[in-house]
Amino acid sequence: MSSHHIVRDDQEPALIIANGESCSAELLGQLLEWSPIVIVLDSAITRVMELGIKVDVLLGDFDHNFNPETYTNLQFPIEVVYTPDQNKTDLEKAFDYLIERKFTAVNVIWATGRRADHTITNVTNIVRYQNDLKIVLLDDYSKIFQLPRKFQKWYPAKSILSLIPIGTVEEISSENLEFPLKNDTLTMGYRTGSSNTVVNDGIVTIVHSSGDLLLMECHD
Repeated sequence: MSSHHIVRDDQEPALIIANGESCSAELLGQLLEWSPIVIVLDSAITRVMELGIKVDVLLGDFDHNFNPETYTNLQFPIEVVYTPDQNKTDLEKAFDYLIERKFTAVNVIWATGRRADHTITNVTNIVRYQNDLKIVLLDDYSKIFQLPRKFQKWYPAKSILSLIPIGTVEEISSENLEFPLKNDTLTMGYRTGSSNTVVNDGIVTIVHSSGDLLLMECHD
């Protein structure tokens, strides 16, 4: 694993490494290559340091007798951001930090797996930041992000796409999906658009009139 990352320009997404299940070295390397800043959440720093990754910011509440200075002595410089607010998760605090620093986009890894409660919280909370930060959550099996009112993207046939509503999402219509939607309503816990597939190589269109709708690009 490369011990440093390359900055192409200020428009590249930041990278947050959370404390869930690790991803493949291939995915991690791809994201590190162009990330202008790498933020590690709390005790995940132990695993990150073992991979030889250059870290810019270590952020968290540092509870459970965790001493961040142990790691700042191993790698310099690392900015330590102490965030004791127990009303927010460390991932939310990292989003706040990036917004304050005027970043507009971020990729997040190690935010799924392990603790199911953490996974659900991390995935659903991204909608709160839709006006300030473009957030993409990635692991070895999925890419998760919030959809605008009208979304269009080219996909190869048989691509697996899941539409996950946060709350209720109304008047959803789609084109080029095996199970088409036409002015449908999806509601978390009652009806979702899981495991749809692209019919033909080409543009997939998804529109909705209200609500927060996530797209998961999935593969087995």
